[in-house]
Amino acid sequence: MTGTGARWLAGALVAVCVLLVGPSAPNAAHIAEPLPAGAPGEAVPNRVMTWNICNPCKGSGQNLGRAAEIATYAPQVIGLQEACVGDVERIRDHLRYMYGLVYHVEYGPVLRSWSRCGGVPWNPGGFGQAILSAAPMTDRLNVEYPEGGSEDRGYLAVTTLVDGRPVRVFNTHLAERRQESFRVKQTAVLAKAVARYDRAIVLGDFNAVPDAAELTGMWGLATDADRACGPTAAGTCEPTTDWRSKFDYVFLRGFTPLRQEVHLTPYSDHDLVRADLRRG
Repeated sequence: MTGTGARWLAGALVAVCVLLVGPSAPNAAHIAEPLPAGAPGEAVPNRVMTWNICNPCKGSGQNLGRAAEIATYAPQVIGLQEACVGDVERIRDHLRYMYGLVYHVEYGPVLRSWSRCGGVPWNPGGFGQAILSAAPMTDRLNVEYPEGGSEDRGYLAVTTLVDGRPVRVFNTHLAERRQESFRVKQTAVLAKAVARYDRAIVLGDFNAVPDAAELTGMWGLATDADRACGPTAAGTCEPTTDWRSKFDYVFLRGFTPLRQEVHLTPYSDHDLVRADLRRG
């Protein structure tokens, strides 16, 4: 079946659920948003994505829109930051039932927050990082940084496949913009973990511009998927936020970047960053 046929069939199945089961069926009350012509019908094996999905964090249709954005590019691996477990569950369901894209998911919550993620007061929703992968993931590791700054922060790591090759994938969110001293300590922890692997992909919101001193350890280990970007070339680095700074990175060890694109989105104050890679 072609990719177009698979997407048509997925949409038809949702419509059948509406008729047979009613609005309680998964996603039955919604119809898939149409994707642009040429959108992949299945996950692209050598494509990865990073996206901080909060701000706005809540709102009607947010997860539907986020799923449509992801399905437009269908990466093999997706790193989400500032992600509530419940939101990620809904995004994954939308991807599956509306677009025929099936992802495994691992969560890396660093705090429980009723105000951010809902739930009940005695069991609030988890908030932090998540990794979605079209291939199974193993060796999950969720680490909270010893000092998070004004809010707990950490990284999530898994082993999965990118371009058919096993790779360690890290997903992180560092301390807020004006908390450089905390980010220095956090990147030291992260860089030590990344250095153990010859092949690694580090996704995340680093809350730091490319020439910030706290990123020195990462630049010593890896290159960014934006080939024009480096620690001494901040002016040529494509911005990834609404305030037109580059804070979001796809750091690579053992892979060569083919192309990176930054996509503006109404569903977050961070842009969606996706990169196509080649085995190094």
